[in-house]
Amino acid sequence: MSIDIARVRAETPGCAHVVHLNNAGSALPAQPVLDAVADHLRLEAESGGYEAEDLNADRIAAFYPAVAALIGARPDEIAYVENATRAWDLAFYAVPFAPGDRILTTTSEYASNAIAYRHAADTHGARVEVVPDGPDGLVSLDALAAELARGGVRLVSLNHVPTHNGLVNPVAEVGKLCRAAGVLFLLDACQSVGQIAVDVAEIGCDLLSATGRKFLRGPRGTGFLYARREIVPTLVPPLIDLQAARWDPAGSFALREDARRFETWERFVAGQVGLGVAARYAADLGIAAVEERVRALGAGLRARLADRPGVTVRDRGPNPCGIVTFTIDGHEATEVRDTLRAARINVSVAVPSGHGYGTATARDVVRASVHYYNTEDELDALVGALPVTA
Repeated sequence: MSIDIARVRAETPGCAHVVHLNNAGSALPAQPVLDAVADHLRLEAESGGYEAEDLNADRIAAFYPAVAALIGARPDEIAYVENATRAWDLAFYAVPFAPGDRILTTTSEYASNAIAYRHAADTHGARVEVVPDGPDGLVSLDALAAELARGGVRLVSLNHVPTHNGLVNPVAEVGKLCRAAGVLFLLDACQSVGQIAVDVAEIGCDLLSATGRKFLRGPRGTGFLYARREIVPTLVPPLIDLQAARWDPAGSFALREDARRFETWERFVAGQVGLGVAARYAADLGIAAVEERVRALGAGLRARLADRPGVTVRDRGPNPCGIVTFTIDGHEATEVRDTLRAARINVSVAVPSGHGYGTATARDVVRASVHYYNTEDELDALVGALPVTA
């Protein structure tokens, strides 16, 4: 299956205004997503918020099977959450840590997650341990296997794709090791869902968090959590309301038996509708076709940058994704970003691999993240607009 680029660009209003290469930050939404959100907001304005929810109940409920189908899950394993960080937090803080429990993570961990690990260590007496990288930059599977064999591991938690690099971790292999050791596996898929194939059964993760606004092209303020059916009863969310549980007038409550025990009753309903539409839009294009094009565009941009004097590509791993990071001799990353923005080319600045537990390099990097609706001409435009090295 190939993607009709002319059609998807025509369905993406932003393509007419900017060269958008900041998809790892927030991608341009497609017109069907815009329409779905606007239609529900209009319905709320015309009929009332609660009434609109009743009138649009089918489209709201369609979110669950749409997201489940995209990642190979079951609808009852999906919870709608307001963003990926909150989804990750809800999963992580539901793990019943005890003194001495070991949390294994990676050198490329996101800072928000690293803060949560430290909080668990301070609160529960857990121990946070960083699995080293292999020579290719990926998390070392041999080192992970050795740490799991030592025992005492409560959780393995890592990112599929770090926020500051094009690296793609070998998560299916990590999942096999965790299953064999009987250890929970929490995957931060914030930067992977929507740009590369993600199948929770193949990966073998127990929990997965993702956002709507990035490569999935959904609304901001939306995200989801996958919780494997078999482990849901073992996890008590840190926050519980009348959506997550049923109140017993006698003075007790019973948690839901599905992943929606991680939800709250109040939510951005129009965003839930829009995120369901975004998931179906991606699935209809074919995630394999999306991944093929994104990887090809990423490789093309790296090749262009490598040919430019004074430019150093900073990505790691043998098969990087659509996130491309680089530095330019004599120019700070913020300066490069601002120069490109003045030319209506969107990129961002990322903190290098010291964001969480790694060893920081001396400089921040420019992050240009491609998506399938980008074109070769847009890549040429970015390279042509870069400041000249001294």
